[in-house]
Amino acid sequence: MAASGPDLAALAVYTVVALAVGVVLLVASELIGPRRRDPEKATTYECGVPLFDTAREPFTIKFYLVAILFILFDIETVFLIPYAVIFKELGLIGLIEMGAFLLVLAGGLVYCWRRGALEWD
Repeated sequence: MAASGPDLAALAVYTVVALAVGVVLLVASELIGPRRRDPEKATTYECGVPLFDTAREPFTIKFYLVAILFILFDIETVFLIPYAVIFKELGLIGLIEMGAFLLVLAGGLVYCWRRGALEWD
């Protein structure tokens, strides 16, 4: 279904208004905002404790592996919740498909476990 003239006009007006509000807010903050830059405020500060080291050091690969595992199982939860809501309607086929999905994820977890991604040395 193609969009008609009034639909496109409303979309164009909405886009122009959104861009105008963004530009006005940026310009207003530049004009009204503070002029003095305080070097004390520009320093990194966390919980009242000064930094021990620089923030530019690279993370270890294990950090990224744990982050990937978190995303993997977060996505798993996103797929499991709708399944749990309608699992009776899906029947045996839905159960088999969800079992295959969980089997693939369990295989990924076992692989990461054997590779040492969950070891905190």
